[in-house]
Amino acid sequence: MTELSSHPRKLFLTLLLAGSFAAGLGLVAMPVAAQAVFSQTDKSPEPRLMFMGAQRGQAIVAGGTARVMGQGFHPGQQISLLYGTTPLQGGQFTADAEGKVSGALTIPADAVAGNHPIVVVAQGPYRAMVANLKVSAVIPLSGQEKYQITQAQVARGLYQSAYSARHNTLFATAALGHGVPVRQSELVKLAADTLKVEKRITPAAAPDGGVFATYGVGVDEGRDTVWTTNSAHSSVAVYRQADLGLVKQFAPGTVPEARDVVVDDAAGKAYVSSITNPEVYVFDTTSLDAPTKITIQTAQRGGKFSAASLSLDSAAHRLYVVSQTTNEVALINTRSGKVEKLLPVPGAASAIGVSHDPASGRIYVVAQGSDNLLVLEGGDGRLVADTPVGAGALNVVFEPVGRRAYIAVRGGGTIAVTDADGRLLANLGPAPLANHVEPGRDGVIYAVDKSATARDAENDTVLKIRRR
Repeated sequence: MTELSSHPRKLFLTLLLAGSFAAGLGLVAMPVAAQAVFSQTDKSPEPRLMFMGAQRGQAIVAGGTARVMGQGFHPGQQISLLYGTTPLQGGQFTADAEGKVSGALTIPADAVAGNHPIVVVAQGPYRAMVANLKVSAVIPLSGQEKYQITQAQVARGLYQSAYSARHNTLFATAALGHGVPVRQSELVKLAADTLKVEKRITPAAAPDGGVFATYGVGVDEGRDTVWTTNSAHSSVAVYRQADLGLVKQFAPGTVPEARDVVVDDAAGKAYVSSITNPEVYVFDTTSLDAPTKITIQTAQRGGKFSAASLSLDSAAHRLYVVSQTTNEVALINTRSGKVEKLLPVPGAASAIGVSHDPASGRIYVVAQGSDNLLVLEGGDGRLVADTPVGAGALNVVFEPVGRRAYIAVRGGGTIAVTDADGRLLANLGPAPLANHVEPGRDGVIYAVDKSATARDAENDTVLKIRRR
């Protein structure tokens, strides 16, 4: 799903350069209603316009359909969509009495995968903007015979999982919805070998009438605890591994929009990312006092780093943090609490997942907005690989035993597998809404698939993936 943005220089360049691609996309020239030059412009707040797949959760692909949905226009305002200077067939709309527009575009069968700038021209009054329409590549399933995949239906709303090597158990979080109050959520403990549920609990009641729903999850092996993020309440909770008894529930607002959590049990620290802020929050896992925080300044002028996914190399005392808004990776020294490096991720749009190879220092980043895996050299940030993996690449983990990267491709509904150099080796599935991947013992990978609705099943699924 993509939205429009307004920038005069971008609009000018789009009109000047993108028009040459129109013929290749099979677009049809159509007349656009005349607009008097330098007449009254639209000074109201900027409207929104989005492109989505034909069905909820579906990607936009060549030969498919893109739904168009907009709001915030003036009633009766005429809206035209253009590729460069060529109007899109079916891309003419009239805003209804509520200022909304809706419709559908047919994407040509030979459309090239990538992010396409679409010019949005509204008239009566006049406004011009640029919207991004992402056409995703379809990566076929492959290499299934090389992997043994077992699965179990565990809970509704699965989000992440975390593996305890000490006890050979897997912990999974589940929550239905993000906006408070969230009334259905679980923390589940599974036997890692069989995926049999050993224990499940509902989080503590929250002040809003719901529960402190669990999303991100990490394990502290030294203290036998499980840490979870409560994204909807901007908080964190700690549970005992043995019986999932609550150790501590931090107050709402402790970590704004808390997302991921990783634990350095040797150092006695837990790190929590704040997706809406340029900050990582650091907890003392023994005292469980209020956290300190590490602020990450972006290198992009006018930008703001947003701390999304985390990857911890405890032996090297390094924490990797990816920014969704600025497409950068910060390398934090966990001894000093300082940012050592800030590396750009060229070719990424909405970077969201990060992992690393502890042997080589390479960094693996996946991006939802550009559907790709980017491999960087950790030393100088040199781009090693830019690999298309399918729509909505969401999460990545590097598995050091087999030296493979595993990617949860949510929109594409697969688990992509690459080698250490970023070459695609397999594409496993179907996993209609793959959300997270986690390494286990001896090269095993666990994947969370939020596909109960797509499968018409009672619960979402945990997959155990092992190379044959």
